[in-house]
Amino acid sequence: MGAYSNEELPLPPVSDFSNTRLSKHVHDNVHGNIYLDPLSLKFIDTEQFQRLRDLKQLGAAHMVYPGAVHTRFEHSLGVYWLAGEAVQMLKKYQGLELGIDNFDIQTVKLAGLLHDVGHGPFSHLFQSEFLPLVMNGTEWSHEQMSTKMVDHIVDKHHIDVDSEMMRKVKEMILASSGLAPKNDAGEKRFLYDIVANGRNGVDVDKFDYIVRDSRACGLGCSFEFQRLMQTMRVMGDEICYRAKEYLTVHKLFATRADLYRTVYVHPKVKAIELMIVDALVEANDYLQISSFIEDPSEYWKLDDSIIKTIETAPNQQLRESRNLIRRIRTRNLYQFCNEYAVPRDKIENFKDVTAQDIVCSQKNGGVLLKEEDVAVSNVRIDLTRGRHNPLERISFFKDYESEEKFSIPDDRISHLLPTCFQDMIVRVYAKKPELVGAISEAFENFQLNKYGIKAQVHATPEKKKRRV
Repeated sequence: MGAYSNEELPLPPVSDFSNTRLSKHVHDNVHGNIYLDPLSLKFIDTEQFQRLRDLKQLGAAHMVYPGAVHTRFEHSLGVYWLAGEAVQMLKKYQGLELGIDNFDIQTVKLAGLLHDVGHGPFSHLFQSEFLPLVMNGTEWSHEQMSTKMVDHIVDKHHIDVDSEMMRKVKEMILASSGLAPKNDAGEKRFLYDIVANGRNGVDVDKFDYIVRDSRACGLGCSFEFQRLMQTMRVMGDEICYRAKEYLTVHKLFATRADLYRTVYVHPKVKAIELMIVDALVEANDYLQISSFIEDPSEYWKLDDSIIKTIETAPNQQLRESRNLIRRIRTRNLYQFCNEYAVPRDKIENFKDVTAQDIVCSQKNGGVLLKEEDVAVSNVRIDLTRGRHNPLERISFFKDYESEEKFSIPDDRISHLLPTCFQDMIVRVYAKKPELVGAISEAFENFQLNKYGIKAQVHATPEKKKRRV
């Protein structure tokens, strides 16, 4: 074991300031001064990376939370900084034991910096909701595009960087996805858990966006990532945490889930996103938006401004898309009818509810619903591991003298923590205000047919049904 301090928090900062005079620094509203090393600046000062300034971190959430206008650019700088802080911390206390060198530090920092360069317009909306509707089952992920963009930046701008370093950077970007390659022996596997942790989900990407998003939306955040960074330790090629911090780890996942429910999938945010998706789908044939994903040299031109392009174009082919964007501007949104949480015993075998399911549940009435009148959002909120407790995948240690790592079983932790770790919420929207009543009734009938009960908390307000 390398020498380890047994002092209680707070520990001294670990940044190596000996080279800061050679670095550029920017002031970040979350982390304070961030120092940018010369190699990272070569990537930052490219049009491909600067594009991240035009990608809002939270998609359409700023239409509900006006302060949420921060972008992928500042988030990427934040992850770069925390990735460097994390690996410097490990080097400080276990550097000789782990063989951490400057090559490793630079690699992890670049992975943090570049992990999001492959994101499309409106963040996850582009990958998860738009592309599946226009690409006929084509597999695509922003992580994979990030690796292609990294290669494109290096080639386009002739950046002199070690090829082995870039190979590892790309593997670290893919580490939390299903595309992650298997690490070879001696690859310092623990380094791959810092930026995008596919092993248990504890990574500096979450550390940054949880604090940054909470701040931008004006929400409190009691999660303190500093405690985890200052007490982490590598054991058996895995980053482990002090057992006394298990509640801090749980708070990481609980805060993330709360942000999902409160911000990311807020009913009004989802209404706007459903409209944006419909607008992009309508415009795709004319603008060929989906074709941009095939070539990094074209993809970097695609950002959130695609909406302004649609809104201001005079072309008749974009009329339907343009009308949808104008409806968003004038707050004439798809109307939220109601929602229900899928009963706990039904979650495992749950299948997404479709507009067809709702339309087919309509009883004889004055209005004949069509599928294109209804929008359904199937919302999944979990603690990163679906129905499973995320703490099961995390290794802890007792203290710095201990050589043993262990997991903490459910029956050894607080009984106040949840026993179910996933929510499935079905929401239904009316694309026309005058259809709220008919769609709400059909939605209730669907619940009765599916579960024998109305699973929603309350009926749709009569005032909303009468709105025209």
